[in-house]
Amino acid sequence: MVTDALPAGWVPWNEEPEGRLILAYRPDVFDSSAFPAPCLPTLYVSNGPHRNRRPEQRAEGYRSERWYVTFYLEPDVSLEEARYDDRAGAVEGALSLAERFANGRVDYRDAYQVPREPYLDRLDELTGRER
Repeated sequence: MVTDALPAGWVPWNEEPEGRLILAYRPDVFDSSAFPAPCLPTLYVSNGPHRNRRPEQRAEGYRSERWYVTFYLEPDVSLEEARYDDRAGAVEGALSLAERFANGRVDYRDAYQVPREPYLDRLDELTGRER
């Protein structure tokens, strides 16, 4: 379990033993009241060939030897993606990315073609990121 190693603000949304891992950032904030739930920053660790598709859209049961970490700011906004040779490396990469994000060291504003200023300002506030 990665729970003990998670940076502040990140929670496990789903963790399958030796399988897919989904981490969510501050679900207490992105709860559909203050911000739409789809804006929940989410990290996916999964294996499979279709990196451009969210893990839940992949064919059930299809596995590959490669593992992928994909960071979504919302359903159609992918921030970062990386490939790893094994699950352990992918989990380590996801935790490193989660820590960088939580500490304000990830530039997410450039991922948006049409900026959502209130949302991005709130992310800046939560992560301590300076503009």
